Amino acid sequence: MTVIHVENIVKRYGNHIALDHVDFAINEGEILGLLGPNGAGKTTLIHALTGIIRFDSGRIHVFEKNLVQHLVDIKSQIGLVTQEITIFHDLTAKENLQFFGRIYGLRGATLKERVEATLALVGLAGHASKLPSKFSGGMQRRLNIACALVHQPRLLIMDEPTVGIDAQSRNYILDTIRKLNKQGTTILYTTHYIEEVQSLAKRVVIMDEGHIIADGTVEELVSKIHHEEKIKLEIEDPSETMLKKLRRIEGIKQVGLIGKEVHIISQAGAGNLDRVLAIAREFGKIYSVEAEKPSLEDVFLTLTGKRLRDAEEE
Repeated sequence: MTVIHVENIVKRYGNHIALDHVDFAINEGEILGLLGPNGAGKTTLIHALTGIIRFDSGRIHVFEKNLVQHLVDIKSQIGLVTQEITIFHDLTAKENLQFFGRIYGLRGATLKERVEATLALVGLAGHASKLPSKFSGGMQRRLNIACALVHQPRLLIMDEPTVGIDAQSRNYILDTIRKLNKQGTTILYTTHYIEEVQSLAKRVVIMDEGHIIADGTVEELVSKIHHEEKIKLEIEDPSETMLKKLRRIEGIKQVGLIGKEVHIISQAGAGNLDRVLAIAREFGKIYSVEAEKPSLEDVFLTLTGKRLRDAEEE
């Protein structure tokens, strides 16, 4: 089932085109990572998907229903986690979830069960009666996520859910997302931490200036940029004969020797590491091996001309 199908969406603000004929789809059970610098159109796209703003042209289908025609029904099946923390600081954690649960029509025993289960899911069961003002930033983020989960949405849309929190809280949130996905929740995830997308998402969409400029798995996107792979070996007895043999490997661009370290630059995707190791073993013991492959960060830099973290800080 296609959970989200966006067709040729355009959104203008005066003379500025925030979304310029955007097309993409998300399948049921998928985690899709959405990346882009500030001003790329990510948040505008999320607002269009959730009915917060009206788009000027194009079509959006969610759960195979027209978003405009079935907005109320569709919104009841979506959980939205915004970058801004949208919890009530004068209500306890439990009361926050009760409030949001009632908005989605939960009552009585069902509401009680969902509040308890959701607090447990985000690791706040022992803090149910505490005010969020007493929480750390990471705990507030987890409560913010819980408020979007209390009604068991089929689709979870997350906009920068780990901004400004410690590593432990971030890891807890990422583990929670994996659990939700294993339970069948479809997730659209935006972040400026590329390592999070690499850890979570099978598919990545990159936006820039209102356009989708890349869409595919991490492996597919990396293979398109044709970057180099760097290999470094520390070997017992490197020799000029070994270096000559390494240079004959197809796809090897450069081989150098610094002390006992052999530095190699290979064409990305050539699969040369095993060939290099086979030759190196002929010339003595290998003490260490390092292989640096192109990453999603390299893809982003190549396509947008910016590093994602730098782009977000501008």
